[in-house]
Amino acid sequence: MSLLEVKDLRIGFAGKSLVHGVSFQVNAGERVALVGESGSGKSITAMSLLHLLPGAQVSGEARYAGNNLLTLNQAEIRGISGRDIAMIFQEPMTALNPLKTAGEQIAEIYRLHRDISGRNAWSMAIERLKDTGIPEPERRAHAYPHQLSGGQRQRVMIAMALAGEPKLLLADEPTTALDVTLRVQMLDLISELQQRNGMAVLLITHDLHLVRRFADRVLVMEKGILVEDAPTERLFNSPKHPYTCKLLSSRPDRRVAPVDAGGSDILRLRAKDVQVRYPRISRGLRQWFRPGWHQAVNHASLELRKGQTVGIIGESGSGKTSLANAVLGLITHQGLLEVDGVSWQQARRTSRAAYKDQRRKIQAVFQDPYSSLSPRLTIEQIIGEGLQFHAPHLSFAQRRQRIIALLAEVGLHQQQFPDLLKRHPHAFSGGQRQRIAIARALIVEPDVVVLDEPTSALDVTVQKQVVELLQDIQRDRGLSYLVITHDVTVVAAMAHQVLVMKEGQVVEAGETIRLLSAPVHPYTRALIDAAQAMPLQALPAA
Repeated sequence: MSLLEVKDLRIGFAGKSLVHGVSFQVNAGERVALVGESGSGKSITAMSLLHLLPGAQVSGEARYAGNNLLTLNQAEIRGISGRDIAMIFQEPMTALNPLKTAGEQIAEIYRLHRDISGRNAWSMAIERLKDTGIPEPERRAHAYPHQLSGGQRQRVMIAMALAGEPKLLLADEPTTALDVTLRVQMLDLISELQQRNGMAVLLITHDLHLVRRFADRVLVMEKGILVEDAPTERLFNSPKHPYTCKLLSSRPDRRVAPVDAGGSDILRLRAKDVQVRYPRISRGLRQWFRPGWHQAVNHASLELRKGQTVGIIGESGSGKTSLANAVLGLITHQGLLEVDGVSWQQARRTSRAAYKDQRRKIQAVFQDPYSSLSPRLTIEQIIGEGLQFHAPHLSFAQRRQRIIALLAEVGLHQQQFPDLLKRHPHAFSGGQRQRIAIARALIVEPDVVVLDEPTSALDVTVQKQVVELLQDIQRDRGLSYLVITHDVTVVAAMAHQVLVMKEGQVVEAGETIRLLSAPVHPYTRALIDAAQAMPLQALPAA
């Protein structure tokens, strides 16, 4: 029985058509995945159903419970949203109210749609947080969005969407910010609730491994056109459309060159017994008189040599990003941490010039290029800012020449993008913005680049392109990479050595292929099993 039936859906902005006559249906209790690259139209297709595209020209039909959703007024849509149809958004930081705690926002759903108020609504909000696997749900319920990690914020969004027990759940990249094990847990949770309540799910994602595990049927979109609609196993085993074949084959290849004899003796980064701790969030006078501490990193050690890549994998809260921030000199730490034989403390004590040079030696590329690039600056200003600070002797013409050459090195040419230097980040796709972020890090010619989830926000085809770009740049420049990720596929493609972190400690470390093919620690085995990657034994040895 059809729960939602979409016919000839067309969406445009300012006279430009983006979705061209899409038709599909979602049956009651069915799990359907809508996949495609950024710009394919999959997200705006889902958002149009709940009138979440201000200024858009939308036509066609979207039949739900006898009504055309596209022609309902705002009051009628508000009555349906959250109760009959709920949506999980991709970026929880912008979707959550920064002025309300997580518990308040979930309890509000119970008050509005299920007529439950007071302590009962609060208790049910905590129970829903428990269902999502968030640690210390009673305490996290009192936290504001900025006090939670990306994965924790995403779990709050999922809890809010499921609180209304909707008949149809629109999930737009609901697991992008989560680790591989948590991705599986969240989809298992959604599956359990879907079966219990007879809920249908339309999952919008670019993660094809999760699609195969979760969906009954797959819809594939390319440039606003629905190019394939098939049962999951049939689509994966015998795809019909060339674009579907392209998506399924978009997997980064392992191209890890051995560290040359000259580089093996040059130690770019050394960490020994590094510790990082943060004050715990607590309520009342205890925060002032008996502050608690959370040990984020506990006696972690690693070495990174010239031309080498070390990957750090682990779940959210494992301490991998805290270790990366310590390596970058961004947070206070205990223990030994040296870049090219000089510690951050030593560089600060020596002179301002020495500290400035230490900053130049190690740069970072962050997870979300859209939020890490200033929307107010042009591309020339964003990339040139590092040269102004570290190479002030360069003239304007010399600085511009370096910027143009580096943009060409990362695959952005002026012939392809007119007025390239004058454009702002919003004028580029996600993959192009990540290339700009890479250029910004490389412009000062660092020795070490910290890559914090460099591909998790990108489509599968773009992920492959960015990984290949990073591999080429490392080979040409002799760079050392410290890759922080929860994507086992990225580590398998790039890293010489791997560290596995759990609850602040390094529980296993070793050569990549050996460790991923024959893990010793149960936690490492769980991470690899959850990744559902292709057999790692088939990869060439490093």
